[in-house]
Amino acid sequence: MSRHILIVEDEEVSARGLQFNFEQEGYEVSMCGDGPAALAAFDENAGRIDCIVLDLMLPGMSGYEICRAIREKDATVPILVLSARALAEDKAYAFDCGTDQYMTKPFALPELLSRVRNLLERHTRLATPPPESGAESLDEFDFDDVHVDFRAFQLRKGDRVQQLTTMEVQLLRYFVEHEGAVLPRNQILRDVWDQTADVTSRSIDNFVMRLRKYIEDDPANPVHLVSVRGTGYRFLA
Repeated sequence: MSRHILIVEDEEVSARGLQFNFEQEGYEVSMCGDGPAALAAFDENAGRIDCIVLDLMLPGMSGYEICRAIREKDATVPILVLSARALAEDKAYAFDCGTDQYMTKPFALPELLSRVRNLLERHTRLATPPPESGAESLDEFDFDDVHVDFRAFQLRKGDRVQQLTTMEVQLLRYFVEHEGAVLPRNQILRDVWDQTADVTSRSIDNFVMRLRKYIEDDPANPVHLVSVRGTGYRFLA
């Protein structure tokens, strides 16, 4: 079954160009030009949208608002922002709203197709149980009063349950798998975000701050996800 991509873009020429190239790759494509139409399409195709390519500058409702609204409905569907906004603040806010990837216009088509493909493969890999081969797989992890179910994209701390996005799951799993190791930011960028040039060290810091809110008793004074000055981070269960 082909993967279904929802394009939210108000410039028709750009939207048609994206549609053509995604369909050439074998994807099913739906298109919307504004926020209400995008949310309606998402609801109408509940469970059938595999990835969203989202512009930020849209009539009536910004891409940020759309991203937040979709995250209230589905914490895990991959979202890639494709925008002419290139400031670090724009990218940081988009990640805070729940996007997984960010690309600036103009963009290289092969890179866009690669990022969408990687997002889809990553989401499938995280959500699909491994075959019975005897190899260990990190599906769940417990520390302190935190329980993480990586397969369900869910984190429980005490009585509070938090749904995680695809990239939050990927990053937290990476920290857990490298427990105790000092992880430089450039290594995290390479291993978790692959070739994503538009993700910066500041974006990683924003993701870490969100994870701290989920797992730490006092996010301002973390004991599990600690900073290593001038280098990166270290996870201590």
